Amino acid sequence: MNAARRRFLIPAAATAAAALGLTTLTACGGDSAAAGNTDKFDVVASFYPMAFLAEQIGGKHVNVTSLTQPGQEPHDLEISAKQTAALQESDAVLYLKGLQPSVDEAVAQSELKTKIDAATLTSLEEHGNEVGGHAAEHDDEHGDEHGHEEEGGKDPHVWLDPVKYAEIAKGVGAAFEKADPDHASTYKTNTEALVEKLGALDDQFANGLKNTDTKVFITTHAAFGYLAERYGLTEEAISGLDPESEPSAARVKELEKIAKADGVTTVFYETLVSDKTAKTIAADANLKTDVLDPIEGITDKSRGKDYFSVQEANLKALQAALGAK
Repeated sequence: MNAARRRFLIPAAATAAAALGLTTLTACGGDSAAAGNTDKFDVVASFYPMAFLAEQIGGKHVNVTSLTQPGQEPHDLEISAKQTAALQESDAVLYLKGLQPSVDEAVAQSELKTKIDAATLTSLEEHGNEVGGHAAEHDDEHGDEHGHEEEGGKDPHVWLDPVKYAEIAKGVGAAFEKADPDHASTYKTNTEALVEKLGALDDQFANGLKNTDTKVFITTHAAFGYLAERYGLTEEAISGLDPESEPSAARVKELEKIAKADGVTTVFYETLVSDKTAKTIAADANLKTDVLDPIEGITDKSRGKDYFSVQEANLKALQAALGAK
């Protein structure tokens, strides 16, 4: 993803907090600036999906801190000098290369021995603003008329696919075992438990989306491509991988035709991005709107307290929109 193109307004409180340093996740306790030099295995995570993995796998033996504040759009992160210094004092960093350029730069300059890049633990694919079952059909019918390929790129949203997230979890667990061998057995056990839970979540999605009136859903941007491919759906994104860009008149007209032809009922938007475009298109096409959360962070607006509960809320939203039987 060309993450540098993504720009959103960050709440003032979150911006101020980001300037002060790292956020220690509440499940792990500790001082908010204590990224390193604790009596635990100190892990700095780039944003929520990475921090969640570190917490689940590390348990009581890790001190997890996040570079991205709750409510802050992670693609916009510009880490401070203090955060960079704190990163150097930690035992490991867990990040997703290509998602946050400032993190990538800080990690590259760091002398940390344990650098865990989640992008190397699974396969990333090229996705545009149309992903899944109908995408190939539309390409065959219309060629490059829609221009969605130019909006494409390596899609980093692998955590939204439970199967790919489980692949990453296995790699993170192995890295923890190697870096902190004294607690390797705990990391192995925790990883196995997490992978099992992700397998159960995969089953929930597969069974819950097996029989639906339509397989097509519309989102504000292409965050759900892996999920769509996994469960035989088609994601039609308004603005591809750049959700802040204004969609062309041709794209809006195209989406209206798709919605009518494929029985689409809902335009989805996400909690950290303005719903203005989604509601405008929905109103013009006489569609509903709802939230489909990319789980880039947990806030009081999230439909759940952690990755699993928000994913279950996403499943319910998709079932309602697609007419699950």
